[in-house]
Amino acid sequence: MIRVVLVDDQDLVRAGFRMVLDAQSDIEVVGEAGDGDSALELLQTVAADIVVMDVRMPRLDGVEATRRVCATGGGPRVLILTTFDLDEYAYAALKAGASGFLLKDARPPDLISAIRSIHSGDAVVAPSTTRRLLDRFVGHLPVGGQDPPTSESLDVLTRREREVLTLVARGLPNTEIADRLYVSETTVKTHVGRILTKLDLRDRVQAVVLAYETGLVKTRGGGTDSTAAQGPE
Repeated sequence: MIRVVLVDDQDLVRAGFRMVLDAQSDIEVVGEAGDGDSALELLQTVAADIVVMDVRMPRLDGVEATRRVCATGGGPRVLILTTFDLDEYAYAALKAGASGFLLKDARPPDLISAIRSIHSGDAVVAPSTTRRLLDRFVGHLPVGGQDPPTSESLDVLTRREREVLTLVARGLPNTEIADRLYVSETTVKTHVGRILTKLDLRDRVQAVVLAYETGLVKTRGGGTDSTAAQGPE
């Protein structure tokens, strides 16, 4: 059973999500909170696997709440909800440790699939949303007082690993990356695992963020790298 906590300042939104999730045989909503502070208090008393977190909330917003939840090792994973036209903070939430995000108008099957994917250890990086959000806001947000990573951060990667990272950052799933590079999906998974290990990253979401921050993939208006070339593994 996947235990979920819903965090949103709108009662009707929480009620709608609860109705969808409680109808699933493998998902149980174990608690609700209307802001980040209340969520942190709730998580001290209930065991949760996934926190579905709104971004814009009173008292403590979703970005800082996510940072605090993810700072405690072994805690629940966070799925961020964002209204794309407004929430530039979603990118900051990904940096804070969220394992993915969805638009608030996502279809119920997408929400359910995202929760199951994150629970299984994957990250939700959908091409239709991740690329647009990062293209729009990356490079225009503060980095919490830390210097942004440079392209030299990627020097530990092989040429093929850089190619794989480029395609991951563009939102391609492993199957499409395998087709682009003429390798098996298992080989792609191996490369992704090595990339995460070498760069000390938690999941694909952090890999996407790093690829944009280091300039491996450019934001809209600045162009993008050419399609990764075929080459030896």
